Amino acid sequence: MGAACAVAGILCLLYYILLRLLAPTGVASVWLWLFLGGFCLISALILRITGRSHSAAGHSVRVITILLVLVMAGALGCGAAAVIHGMRQEAPPDLEYVVVLGAQVRGKTPSRSLSLRLACALEYAQENEHTRLILSGGQGRGEDISEATCMYNYLSTHGISADRLIMEPNSTTTKENLQFSDVLTGCSKCATGILSNDFHIFRALALARAQGYTEPYGIPAPSYSLMQVHFIVREIFALAAEKLAGDI
Repeated sequence: MGAACAVAGILCLLYYILLRLLAPTGVASVWLWLFLGGFCLISALILRITGRSHSAAGHSVRVITILLVLVMAGALGCGAAAVIHGMRQEAPPDLEYVVVLGAQVRGKTPSRSLSLRLACALEYAQENEHTRLILSGGQGRGEDISEATCMYNYLSTHGISADRLIMEPNSTTTKENLQFSDVLTGCSKCATGILSNDFHIFRALALARAQGYTEPYGIPAPSYSLMQVHFIVREIFALAAEKLAGDI
């Protein structure tokens, strides 16, 4: 197990370097790979040292370290399975509403993540002419306009009529996206799609159900392939944080 931990730690650190070199600016929580790499390498070192020890204390430390590694591996595996399940969701046609969750805007231009969500939203709107889109996202640091306004500009420019677009420009978190969208429209009581990048769907649906959405459906947009592993792992930690906060 010590060798496996060492290899895993080195791979985590190499992935961290790759993300720093190639990932778009503004990607959150890249530090997770330093944490995971450090955890694996320290575990490998402890297992190597205690493997040579014949003392009761050394044996106890070894057992505890093995248990911690197994718990971490199990948690990551179960979390990844849940996130990947969300990535494979398929929404039915002709939903009454689709909540399009906002993502970063660079000035007035959608980021890569938001562009992928908008392309997916446009496709669904074109194929389902009676569905109304709730564009949910406020204005954050480095954004000249709200995420809702950015999404409205894109979709209206691409031919979606204004009477099908509902702007919710005040939310700053996924939980608020869902809360404020429901206040505007009552969408929690309808068949409602939740549209986001694929890795985000499982958590978004969990939050929607916790907010009282009775019939939510995930609509997964693609995500940047280089970042896919990072996004999945980041979602696992985000799910744990939401659970500890009592939001899901």
